[in-house]
Amino acid sequence: GLSSSIVSSHLVSTSMQTAMKQQRASGRVSGRSAFSGSQIAKPVGVRVANAGRSGALVARAQAVAAPAASKELVDKCVNTIRFLAIDAVNKSKSGHPGMPMGCAPMGYLLWNEVMKYNPKNFDWINRDRFVLSAGHGSMFQYAMLHLAGYDSVSMDDIKQFRQWGSQTPGHPENFVTKGVEVTTGPLGTGICNAIGIAVAEANLAARFNKPDAPKLIDHYTYCILGDGCMMEGVSNEACSLAGHWGLGKLIALYDDNKISIDGHTEISFTEDVCKRYEALGWHVLHVQDGNTDYDGMRAAIAEAKKVTDKPTLIKVSTLIGYGSPNKADTHDVHGAPLGAEETAATRANLKWEFGEFEVPADVKEVFAQCVSKGAEAEAEWKKGCEEYAKKYPAEWAEFQSLTSRELPAGWEDALPKVTPEDKGLATRQWSQTMLNSLAPALPGLIGGSADLAPSNLTLMKMFGDFQKGQYAERNLRFGVREHAMGAICTGIALHNSGLIPYCATFFIFSDYMRAAMRVAALSEAGVIYVMTHDSIGLGEDGPTHQPVEHLASFRAMPDIMMMRPAGGMETVGAYKQAVLHRKTPSVIALSRQNMPNLPGTSADGVAKGGYVVSCGCPEGKPDVILIGTGSELELAAGAAVDLTAAGLKVRVVSMPCFELFEKQGKEYKDSVLPPTITARVAVEAATSFGWDRYIGFQGKFIGIDSFGASAPAPKLYSEFGITKEAVVAAGKAVAGK
Repeated sequence: GLSSSIVSSHLVSTSMQTAMKQQRASGRVSGRSAFSGSQIAKPVGVRVANAGRSGALVARAQAVAAPAASKELVDKCVNTIRFLAIDAVNKSKSGHPGMPMGCAPMGYLLWNEVMKYNPKNFDWINRDRFVLSAGHGSMFQYAMLHLAGYDSVSMDDIKQFRQWGSQTPGHPENFVTKGVEVTTGPLGTGICNAIGIAVAEANLAARFNKPDAPKLIDHYTYCILGDGCMMEGVSNEACSLAGHWGLGKLIALYDDNKISIDGHTEISFTEDVCKRYEALGWHVLHVQDGNTDYDGMRAAIAEAKKVTDKPTLIKVSTLIGYGSPNKADTHDVHGAPLGAEETAATRANLKWEFGEFEVPADVKEVFAQCVSKGAEAEAEWKKGCEEYAKKYPAEWAEFQSLTSRELPAGWEDALPKVTPEDKGLATRQWSQTMLNSLAPALPGLIGGSADLAPSNLTLMKMFGDFQKGQYAERNLRFGVREHAMGAICTGIALHNSGLIPYCATFFIFSDYMRAAMRVAALSEAGVIYVMTHDSIGLGEDGPTHQPVEHLASFRAMPDIMMMRPAGGMETVGAYKQAVLHRKTPSVIALSRQNMPNLPGTSADGVAKGGYVVSCGCPEGKPDVILIGTGSELELAAGAAVDLTAAGLKVRVVSMPCFELFEKQGKEYKDSVLPPTITARVAVEAATSFGWDRYIGFQGKFIGIDSFGASAPAPKLYSEFGITKEAVVAAGKAVAGK
């Protein structure tokens, strides 16, 4: 039913081109001329872009089922979405009305005709997912959730848009609003999260679906992204991977409105996005009129679903602020309220006769079927689950266990038992042991490295690579794409199906992915970040590769655990805590150089964040407290021996995780670091920033407050004064000896 006639690469009618040129020349849209049906030419179809072709024309009438509502009623539903956004932004005196006004037709079609979901069970595992990568247009999503029947967004919530304690914050937040899958706002990140969600779907579908039983996992991931998302480099990183992986259940709708905060995108963004995405391995479509061509959008989505071996990008050309006579197609409508005068003009222009925040009765009736349809879809899925469970009881039990998000009973028993007698290794090597010990015990463990697997030691040896056609495997090859890697793993975690994502690179290259890690912390996404080569101890690669300020920077970031284990026992403890904290991401900083498994260190100690490793005064007060982390705990332990020989009573404290230590009660913290003992020395091959909270004004710090250098690790430690002798001298000084 599809025509193969070849058409131009843009397929924009002459009258539309002329209208757009006139609008941009004047910097505004001139009233009805932009919006009356007689003035805007109807597009002739949907462009389908394929490699080696300039495009093929989709015959809409042959590809689209008849809509459930009349064209007039659909228009009313779409305008309801627009005016909910307009009214909420006006009331809050801040927000972004333009995107919801332009994307309202997409919203109506996705929520009312396309997506499979149950508003009364937002957590249904087999629901279609939606990600608003253009998160500034959050009122679009809140309007859709409200109209579709989600209890999480009432009309009162919409009226409290962007206010303290409301369910409708300025950008979508998954931890605030039920029905919001991921937290978006930083442009480009949402599409990466959507790719992570699609990875999760592909992995679980490949592992659990059977050819002779109903499918347990079979959902799409939809995403709306804008010009800003397209400009951000992280989206290209991630979309390159999505094309490589052939994620056919991912459908992204590109709101091509050609406006950014600075003005029209022609001042800085003139590339052919469709050709770029074709080169990335995507199936590309173009709906020329996203404002009124509902059939064109229906046809594009139907066509996208037919392509199962590629993700699909549907470029939907829209007018930002559609319906506003004086602000549409300008940056004025992007990030500011329309105001009373322009709102009145828009109401008149779109013939909207209803009051503020009013949802017409027939619109309510249209959207009411979302609830019943969703309940029916979930009920049908549950019926299929019963059939599946009878045929495949073992797989069903594993699926239930995984998607319950409860860790398997006894999983921690898989962690190795490390003793001080075991050979001293680099903690990155112990990390490799942990991952491969946990792989069979945690069916949700999935992850990989940004092209550094041989150095990070992050491959799970019992699994192959997740690749196109090999989606059941659990090693992810991210290539040199740290930022995308971080954001994709956030999406995997927020699929909320029990998968536990980890990702790895050199600690220094966390700089590339810090923005994604921050959003993960905000989003309560329990990603595990395996960061090797954690200090100047990596040696000859020099200061470009030697992290100095990174430990302090992640300790300063809220709601993330920064762990730096010393030896094998503490690496066991770090992984145990990382797995247990499913709503808190963890950074595990690991060494390149070997270190001993010091007596007194323990996995249980890591759970406390800081603990006493050794104390030369079990019944009395120490003269000095030495605090260390990671590879430098060995220096503290060695210095304690020398200070004891000099007649001092010395306590050695390991502090692998500030965040966990701060969660302990005052009594415990005071038992480790007695307030009356102010003679304290901390040693860490990193910046001193942040250590004052534990060593005070009278303490001393042995570390590095400059960039490193290129040399073998022992030489670097010596030249920068991070030595046992320096700790001994500092200990004597603070103890007054």
